[in-house]
Amino acid sequence: QVQLVESGGGLVQAGGSLRLSCVVSGGTFNRYDMAWFRQAPGKEREFVAASKSTTATYYADSVKGRFAISRDDARNTLYLQMNTLKPEDTAIYTCAASYYSGNDIMYISRERNYDYWGQGTQVTVSS
Repeated sequence: QVQLVESGGGLVQAGGSLRLSCVVSGGTFNRYDMAWFRQAPGKEREFVAASKSTTATYYADSVKGRFAISRDDARNTLYLQMNTLKPEDTAIYTCAASYYSGNDIMYISRERNYDYWGQGTQVTVSS
């Protein structure tokens, strides 16, 4: 059984930084395409960033230049370094794993292409 557990969320002031972690157990981490999604109150869940098993990375336009996704295959862990945080980044951040998410961001950013999901971690950015 594959499990994903996020950590690292919290309350931070605008302009601050946080690093989220997602530990994957029960599967072969280095074979998964991994991603971060987020859901703000009253809004639909949206794609944030992805790290393919090939090491290619993809980002939503809203976080490019501020967020960085990375992975440590030896530790079965996915990270999301979030810098220059804004109040609009406030959301529940969830990591997801896929056996194959696609070869274009149009597919990589789709929730339905992911097979496993974590429970999420709350990020709150105060103004």
